[in-house]
Amino acid sequence: MDGRWVIAAWLGVLASACPAPAAQAGGAPRAAETEAADLASAPSGAGTAGDMTGASDWTGAYVGGQFGFGLGDFSIGANPAPGGPLAFTGTTLKGWLGGFHLGYNYQLPNRVVLGGETGLGFISDGRTATVSAPGQQATSRFNPGVEWLGTVRGRVGYALDGWLPYVTGGAAAGSNRLNVDNAGQPPAAQTRIHWGWTGGAGVEFPMADNWAGRAEYSYIDPGSRTYGSMSLDGQARPGVRYDPRFHTLMVGLNYRLGEIPVRGAAGQPPPSGDRSETPASKDWTIHGQTTLVWQGYPPIRSPYQGPNSLPGGGEGRETWTATAFIGRRLWEGGELYFNPELQQGFGLADTIGLAAFPNGEAQKSAFLYPHPNMSRLFLRQTFGLGGERETVEDGPNQLAGERDVSRMTVTVGKLAVPDLFLGNAYASDARTQFLNWNIWGGGSFDYAADKVGYAIGAIAELNQKYWALRAGYFLLPKVSNVNQFDLHIPAHGNWTVELETRYSLFSQPGKLRVLGWMNHGNIGSYADAVAEPTAFPTYPDITLTRRVRTNPGLVVNAEQAITDDLGVFSRLSWSPGHDEIMAFTDTHQSISLGAVLTGRVWGRPADKVGVAGVVEGISRDARIYFASGGTGILIGDGRLTYRREKVFEAYYAVNLARWTTLTFDYQFIANPAYNADRGAVSLFATRVHVEF
Repeated sequence: MDGRWVIAAWLGVLASACPAPAAQAGGAPRAAETEAADLASAPSGAGTAGDMTGASDWTGAYVGGQFGFGLGDFSIGANPAPGGPLAFTGTTLKGWLGGFHLGYNYQLPNRVVLGGETGLGFISDGRTATVSAPGQQATSRFNPGVEWLGTVRGRVGYALDGWLPYVTGGAAAGSNRLNVDNAGQPPAAQTRIHWGWTGGAGVEFPMADNWAGRAEYSYIDPGSRTYGSMSLDGQARPGVRYDPRFHTLMVGLNYRLGEIPVRGAAGQPPPSGDRSETPASKDWTIHGQTTLVWQGYPPIRSPYQGPNSLPGGGEGRETWTATAFIGRRLWEGGELYFNPELQQGFGLADTIGLAAFPNGEAQKSAFLYPHPNMSRLFLRQTFGLGGERETVEDGPNQLAGERDVSRMTVTVGKLAVPDLFLGNAYASDARTQFLNWNIWGGGSFDYAADKVGYAIGAIAELNQKYWALRAGYFLLPKVSNVNQFDLHIPAHGNWTVELETRYSLFSQPGKLRVLGWMNHGNIGSYADAVAEPTAFPTYPDITLTRRVRTNPGLVVNAEQAITDDLGVFSRLSWSPGHDEIMAFTDTHQSISLGAVLTGRVWGRPADKVGVAGVVEGISRDARIYFASGGTGILIGDGRLTYRREKVFEAYYAVNLARWTTLTFDYQFIANPAYNADRGAVSLFATRVHVEF
């Protein structure tokens, strides 16, 4: 089963369930010009999660999503063969789970609620079992995985005042894969559909508008299957039986379709015009987005290719994300935000070959099937300092209300560093604006992140009417481009400081931001790698040069409105370039310039046209390293005829509806990976973005 068809089906379900938003797609709700800490990577449109009519009747259809954690185990059996029976160790499963569901409830007059639900989920498991025969060293690694999991369940609940406890059970089916890695042999892989059952219990509760929350425990037994002949422990085994089992704890959201019915006394319909409602709640914010990007390029000039080269024959790839933005007001000034996310797809060449990578939705991990991830979980505390007040509109990761213009804000948790730093009204969101990394990003700004772009840290911000100062500390990866963070706190890490000034030029608003950063951790050196003996089989091997080093940098970031419909922006970035990049891309100097125009002139004010260019380079140490055959995070052609990489990008974003935007994007990149021997590259992309 192709993962793209799975995505297309559920994308349609999600889009059909979106309530009408309160803002135009592509125009992010912002508190005021003084808003300095909005999440730049969140989607730009907004719905509203205001008053909740807390109905006592749960009758009706609903659509929603769920996210949680699963823990389980599996048993394995292999038919005997010469060498005796096998021993399997490490047979546990664990990982994030996420997906979508669709259901219907009917509430009886006695408050019993009967329902049915179908769901489709995905699991980010990554466990490995060791296979060995008695008296032998382990010779195989057994990697099980779950590509997708579907359920059809019945539900029985009892409606309390605002709460619905329930039990559930039914059939489960899943696509499971077995990968066996035998030493010295090509990996073997097989996939089977398993059929089994599931059961559990949970509770639902009203949140805001038609939204209800959910917490649920489930036990899932997809059933066992026998796989075909595989080579294990050096012996051919005619059959392998695989039997996985999961315990899951999930939280979820349901959007109830249509008007919510309300019962009167004794479970009877109320008199006309009489609706029994719970008190209004404005302490929640609920939003979501989904973005699908297809991108490709025709064959390019490619006299040779290295391990990190863009393929010369051309390629087309797609990426897809779906994110929920959930926030809750905890106390005065205290807010908690949670962003579960599904990611699927591949960047071109598995996200290598270009320093200015052309798809901001493509990260450094590739997923054939949707991969659940807790992208953000953070606490924000705002301390008002008195004086002038401003209104905050409801939006993604932003609760509606009022706050002091003069304030101190502290944010702690997991998020993306560009959420709070490097903002720009015209180039900061690859889901609605420019796609290229070094146009929406900071070029040489090597901010801390895992392979999908998120980090753990703390940020403090002092905001005033005409300026803001923010500083943050984030965990660095243990080494370059890995998902494990360095826990030598605070000795190692990323420190980032940014000063933002706000002004008016000819009555039009503008901002200037100056950002300084420093990485201190286990970092390799280009020069030390080149100095290794050339007889090394992995020469030049930068991994052998890693020790505690410090790598700093600077970004100057400007935006200026020219008219109400036209704005321009520019970024200048620099770092010394002596040491390897830890998390972003292989760039040491860059300068970008661009403009964005709305379609008001031709009668489509919600449409946008953007054009931008960026020129970037690498240091002398890096040039020698890459010319000697070295590889970085994204580039490495095996040799190098150095020229600066140059990028031009243009897009037209068509506003199809208040919650849907279709974008056509073109990029031209000369000297890909700073190599004049290869390219140029023309890249074409189509992006569909849905938000509420």
